[in-house]
Amino acid sequence: MKKQMTVGSICFDAVIYLSLIAAIFAFVYPLYYMFIVSVSNGMNVMRGEIKWFPIGFNFDAYYTILTDPKVIRAYGNTLLYTSVGTFINVAATALCAYPLSRSRLYGRSFFTIFIVITMLFHGGMIPTYLVVDSLGLMNSMWAIVIPPAINVWYMIIMRTFFQNIPNEIQESAVIDGAHEITIFWRIIIPLSAPVFATMIMFYAVWHWNSFFPATIYLRNNEMVPVQIIMRSMIVDGNVGEVNSTRDLTTILLSMKYAVVIVTILPILAVYPFIQKYFVKGAMVGSLKG
Repeated sequence: MKKQMTVGSICFDAVIYLSLIAAIFAFVYPLYYMFIVSVSNGMNVMRGEIKWFPIGFNFDAYYTILTDPKVIRAYGNTLLYTSVGTFINVAATALCAYPLSRSRLYGRSFFTIFIVITMLFHGGMIPTYLVVDSLGLMNSMWAIVIPPAINVWYMIIMRTFFQNIPNEIQESAVIDGAHEITIFWRIIIPLSAPVFATMIMFYAVWHWNSFFPATIYLRNNEMVPVQIIMRSMIVDGNVGEVNSTRDLTTILLSMKYAVVIVTILPILAVYPFIQKYFVKGAMVGSLKG
């Protein structure tokens, strides 16, 4: 039977749809605006004429950025740090979360409390720097990816997710002679795709946006991530080779937006593929249990 719409329900639905449209506009328009500014003529950008459509359509800003060898090298560094760092993060977090999710682990409460304390108290930047230096990690990729190997809050989310996997599945595997490593590799991991996808997204975004550790631990300019190069291009005006017929000021105006597009594009491209796991992994892992 078709539900009869009343005036009140119609008004309520209208408010909901208008609110959703407004929210979509608030999120999408800034990205759209950055793109149209990045492909517009710099003089029109300077005069504030760009509102809805690009004027003087060109890719000069992108050409200036993507033809600079420093940017290409830094982009590769960021991809390397993000991929290696995310793998280390997810692996270390899972290997810490799985034992803590097992009720038969002797001293589980002690280890859990000991680890959670690190969320509240941290050694600080200088002690961390001294530890990294004493380990001989300075000026290397490992100084970027090893110190933040485990985020305790993410580990708790993953541990809670593991706890909600039915014990009967694991007990049947034990009866069949499976060891803990086999259970973890062949049962826990396949059943935990949502939380693994969520952790990959969390850690990858953190590594992709991270720049402060590189300013502390890296002295070789050829090893810096793309965020530092982009900052240098915008703040210091270090844009590499620019055609003398172009006005550097107008190029910089479009570059500020082109830099943002170039930086966030990989994350925007990857997110739709794991979005279906994202909410499930975060909510189940943090609220249940």
